[in-house]
Amino acid sequence: MTDTLPDTLPDTAPDASHATQATQATQSDDAPASAIAPEPTAPSPKAREGRGARGSGDVRGSRNQPSTKPDQRAAPVRHHPVLDQLAELHPFLFGETPRPLKRGIFEDLLAAHPEVLERESLKAAMALHARSSRYLTVVASGDMRHDLAQQPVEALTPEQVHHALIEVFRRRGARSREDLRPKLRQRIAQAFEASSLSAEAYVEQMNGRDEEVNQLTRDAVAESSQRTAREDALLRAFEASGKPINEFADMYGLHVLDANRTLDRARARQQTADSQAASGAENTVSTPV
Repeated sequence: MTDTLPDTLPDTAPDASHATQATQATQSDDAPASAIAPEPTAPSPKAREGRGARGSGDVRGSRNQPSTKPDQRAAPVRHHPVLDQLAELHPFLFGETPRPLKRGIFEDLLAAHPEVLERESLKAAMALHARSSRYLTVVASGDMRHDLAQQPVEALTPEQVHHALIEVFRRRGARSREDLRPKLRQRIAQAFEASSLSAEAYVEQMNGRDEEVNQLTRDAVAESSQRTAREDALLRAFEASGKPINEFADMYGLHVLDANRTLDRARARQQTADSQAASGAENTVSTPV
């Protein structure tokens, strides 16, 4: 990636819409929304009024907003002592760089540490953890969900990665004077390319009520699709040319390293597509007439 999300962001809690899939985080109905990426739904009328004309997806920075004096800033970030316990018990999952958590991790933690962890305290701590910018940042990276044994057990869905990206950049925009939309568009394009979804399917599945975010997503997917088409065309031209890579790169005015990277990306996509096609053919069961 040419751009990475910051390691530390203000741990302000997102709006209430991000808790809509809380019960999916664990196998218990009273478990917190701690092991699933937040997925926004319709904001309340009060929340919409407070966001102004820019809407909930504002990532343009606060250039035109009045400066905030130190004594007018938000209250310090809330921290739960159980999070310190979790970091000691499972530093790989809850340490300085957390990992996305498997669904059902809440009950797993209670079962693994019955003498240390209490249900209600753990519930509150996990809810804070799930809404923290540190956790959202790793979800936005698209890393796998992990269990208590530190093993990757499940992939995040494209929707979860996309929603985490939007929330992380929204928080950055609230404290930045920089227009963050180009960086966000680049990150959405990378998430789209990693999703294995078609352009149409990705745009449809990520479509929400915030039209600014919808447009950023459409633009990112379009740019990615155009770049992919150029790279695939370059690979076809190289294979048809019969020339060594240094001569081919010189023909197209490319540095040989750039040409190699471009061709490698195109080959990797082609191999993935071929593997998926072969897997689909093997899984097809013919029905007797």
